[in-house]
Amino acid sequence: MMNMKKPDDRIIWADTRSALENGHKKNKRNGTISIRYRDLFEKGLPLFAWFFKKTVWYQKGHKLALNIELIEHQLNYPDLPGAFHHFRILHLTDLHLDTDPKIVDAIILAIQNSTYDLCVITGDFRMKTHGQFQNMMPNLQKLLKNISAEQGIYATLGNHDSFLMVREFEALGIKVLCNETVALEKNNQQIILTGIDDVHYYFTDNAIRCLESSPAGFKMALVHSPELFDIAAENLYNLYLCGHTHGGQICLPGGKPIFTHLHNGKAYVKGLWKKEDMVGYTGQGCGNSGIPIRFHSQSEVTIFELLRI
Repeated sequence: MMNMKKPDDRIIWADTRSALENGHKKNKRNGTISIRYRDLFEKGLPLFAWFFKKTVWYQKGHKLALNIELIEHQLNYPDLPGAFHHFRILHLTDLHLDTDPKIVDAIILAIQNSTYDLCVITGDFRMKTHGQFQNMMPNLQKLLKNISAEQGIYATLGNHDSFLMVREFEALGIKVLCNETVALEKNNQQIILTGIDDVHYYFTDNAIRCLESSPAGFKMALVHSPELFDIAAENLYNLYLCGHTHGGQICLPGGKPIFTHLHNGKAYVKGLWKKEDMVGYTGQGCGNSGIPIRFHSQSEVTIFELLRI
């Protein structure tokens, strides 16, 4: 693995992220800066959950939320370096490891018989968007003991995550990419992996600059949400992996989301999609936000096998 970022860049990133987090600011790609009001939403959730748990619908929705499906896709590329033919990538997103005590075992059950070369996690490790995160760390450690990837584990942060997580995650062996690009090497060939910090709450111009400055080659982008789909496609990325939407989590019959929580890229709310020559995938998430229930959406983990054709 070769890192293409200077150490000072991460210090600048952390200072900017810290200021936005501490000010409860939401910085959008269109230049709008606003105050986040999710704190009020989160304070009201326990009361709503208490009432909802008294209904028959809670048990049904909770059972669906813990039914995590392993989905596999084969992706064909004529320009994939030959050394990476049959390269397998495990994609996890939106774990929300502190929302439900049963969630980590459900994720482990879904992946336990799988083989893969690389694991990528595209953000939202916890449920809340502020405060401490130590209560989810034991579940994360338990999950990591059940992940075996020769090329390592890479992650980006989501809008629920804090910059303070980076040091602790990296001490556990997760390589966190904060608007950074690395090269994965195999048999003297390489593919490019770019990880972008969350752009739903914490957009900065450095996210776009990182994609624009990436070197030529076979390139993969890890972004928490699909909201930079156009910039990645313009800069010739081959694969874009993201999450954030939970596929709607609570959807209408037929799987139509009630909410997407996207500023851009609303056409790419779940599953496989394409922008020009770039293939994208919006995972529906392992975990759940707010209340651990789902209706008409599928909790998932995903494996992509890259093929040279």
